[in-house]
Amino acid sequence: MNALPTLEPSTEEACCTPAGQPALGADEAKQKSLVFKALADPNRLRLLSMVKAESSGESCVCDLTESLDLGQPTVSHHLKILVDSGLLHREKRGTWAYYSLVPGALDDVAGLLTTL
Repeated sequence: MNALPTLEPSTEEACCTPAGQPALGADEAKQKSLVFKALADPNRLRLLSMVKAESSGESCVCDLTESLDLGQPTVSHHLKILVDSGLLHREKRGTWAYYSLVPGALDDVAGLLTTL
């Protein structure tokens, strides 16, 4: 049986300089990833566009459920993710919750990739 040759580490200089510290810290990367995860779902994108398109600037969860052909618990779950990511604001009025875009949130999303 033939043995494979063993490669010895080179004593010459490395071919490239190691990368420096990441420009994006761990906490900031985690927050930004929440936004991208929230936007990665088609139903959440639709919900976000529906809230944005509302002339009053807000939508009741009862109006959003019917349009998506999803159950209320599923829509509420998607809306919670959008709220947790900082894209939507939730205001409880009686038994219903109303959702509106966080001012500047979409501009912040547009700038996320440019600030990497």
